[in-house]
Amino acid sequence: MTEEQSQISELSFEQALRELESVVRRLESGEVPLDESIDLYERGEHLRKACQSRLDAAQARIEKIVAGPDGKPAGTEPFDPGSVA
Repeated sequence: MTEEQSQISELSFEQALRELESVVRRLESGEVPLDESIDLYERGEHLRKACQSRLDAAQARIEKIVAGPDGKPAGTEPFDPGSVA
């Protein structure tokens, strides 16, 4: 893991997302020199991966309660975002 990736892993999800949004704005402005654009793009990709990893971990932790035949909670099962109305 590079030093940059280590620093990114220490950011909260919200901090990483704000920084990613800042990187995107700078790249979209078109006012960044080519070499800096490449560096920004690479940082943005590391930030995106960190954010996605945290979202995936959060989703895996979400479970729904399953009711048994008597209507009482019988256990849990993994969250299925496709079943949310």
